Amino acid sequence: MSQTTVSTAPTPAVRNRPKNLLGHAWAGVAMLLAFYLILVAIFTVLSPFFLTVKNLLSIGSNMAFIGLMAAAGTPLIIAGGLDLSVAAVAGISGVIVAMCYAAGIDIWIACLVAILAGGLIGAGNGALTNGLKLNPFIVTLGTMSIITGASLVLTGGLTQPLMIPGFNWIGSGKIGGSGGIPVPLIIMLVVYFLAWWAMAFTPFGRYIYASGGNPEASRMLGIPVDRTQILLYVASGLAGALAGVIVAAMLGAAAPDSVGKHLLTVIAAIILGGTSLFGGRGSVWGTLLAVLILGTLNNGLTLLNVSSFWQDVTKGAVLLLAVGLDQLRVRSQA
Repeated sequence: MSQTTVSTAPTPAVRNRPKNLLGHAWAGVAMLLAFYLILVAIFTVLSPFFLTVKNLLSIGSNMAFIGLMAAAGTPLIIAGGLDLSVAAVAGISGVIVAMCYAAGIDIWIACLVAILAGGLIGAGNGALTNGLKLNPFIVTLGTMSIITGASLVLTGGLTQPLMIPGFNWIGSGKIGGSGGIPVPLIIMLVVYFLAWWAMAFTPFGRYIYASGGNPEASRMLGIPVDRTQILLYVASGLAGALAGVIVAAMLGAAAPDSVGKHLLTVIAAIILGGTSLFGGRGSVWGTLLAVLILGTLNNGLTLLNVSSFWQDVTKGAVLLLAVGLDQLRVRSQA
């Protein structure tokens, strides 16, 4: 009788807790949307070139690879994990594509190999953090350093050309003609929809919130916390590799250091989007809006001829603001 009670007890807790958290998340999304509209209005007044369909689609296309990494990083942080190596994975995935293609392998098979390699790296991160119980910050920081160094060793620090029309279409092509929707933007939106569906309507999504909210209690209730986090690390590696393939297709070349500098932007988007660094709370739609806010901010400042140095200052300030807001949310809920 006691065994039956234990097996049925987790159901209400696991089902109800994420619904409450998602309610808070939607309130945060509404605030981000209001801020985004205000930002759009400001840049529209300051620059006549900002509010055009071409420019808005350009913002989405240029931020797609960052959005992909942030989409996978959001549920991982919600579940209590962290992946600092995702940008390095993106860098080496482009290198793998270039090396495989140079060796005579079909370009699409090369892309598949690169994406699978990203998944394996993610599995390694998950095994080290959950199997050996190592700190995810230290593990993924070390992985980032190893992967970045490997990319430079494999290429000698040189850019590898990848001018292949069919392949380059993934990064710069459009659906619907020259004025259509960029392919990278479509890929990013599909990934966000799938992530939202999995987190909102599947048992795995409830495991994600429960694992980050209270991992020890979740383990006692029979929730597979370690397995959930490992799968999310794999998803982060796959998303990073896909982002790297898109960047290589967009540039027409594989540069080993092309994505690493955007890691802070990825983290800032996740935290600014309402995901707590302490786990248990967040939303992929909040992350998507934060990605658009950061992309719009960068685009608007560029149109206003603001120095790139000041743009870096702005990104750092936004990151600090995001962390500060996260702390205020935690204290207010406490």
